[in-house]
Amino acid sequence: MRKLMVATLLAGATVAAPALAQEAGPTFTGPRVEGILGYDHTGAGSSVDNDNGSDDQKIDGLLYGVGAGYDVNLGSAVVGVEGEWTNSTSKSNRRDLTDNFGFGRVKQGRDLYVGARAGILADPATLVYVKGGYTNTKLKVLAGDTDETTDTAFKLDGWRIGAGVERAINAKTFAKVEYRYSKYEDAHINFADGSTSSEFGIDTDRHQIVGSVGWRF
Repeated sequence: MRKLMVATLLAGATVAAPALAQEAGPTFTGPRVEGILGYDHTGAGSSVDNDNGSDDQKIDGLLYGVGAGYDVNLGSAVVGVEGEWTNSTSKSNRRDLTDNFGFGRVKQGRDLYVGARAGILADPATLVYVKGGYTNTKLKVLAGDTDETTDTAFKLDGWRIGAGVERAINAKTFAKVEYRYSKYEDAHINFADGSTSSEFGIDTDRHQIVGSVGWRF
């Protein structure tokens, strides 16, 4: 009887081992959430000639936020939808009160993004992808030559494209690195008294290099 029990347990383990190994592998499918951290640069776009060396032409800082998405593994390819909320430490230099950046002295506010991505599996644990979608961001107006934000802000609408590499750490967790370019072409002003300006055209570029660590359900 003891020999029969041992044989039965060994047989069950042999059958279960491939299933456990399969479950432990990355799937690149289903819902996911992630934390985002990286470099953020916003400045005048390509149609603005501001190469004079003295104006506040750009703002740079640390980008941080969270993202979520849903992916579908098609075999050798993966497609999905995603959204993000991010903020940034970028702000204008307090000593420079004039600029050709186009917005006066501002601090980068929150950014909302929704879009899609598609990629190919370079190997079972590595996804190489491209992405694109809609972005809406806020630039908070700074008060005079101080670092205090006012209740007036620019709201910018635009589009974003990017590319990245995602690497599965295990079946549930992943890490990725990504470059994103955003182009903002429309804006309006939210004034301190609650009124809003009419929409006007702008030419503003944004470049970001970010890293993410996330968890897949």
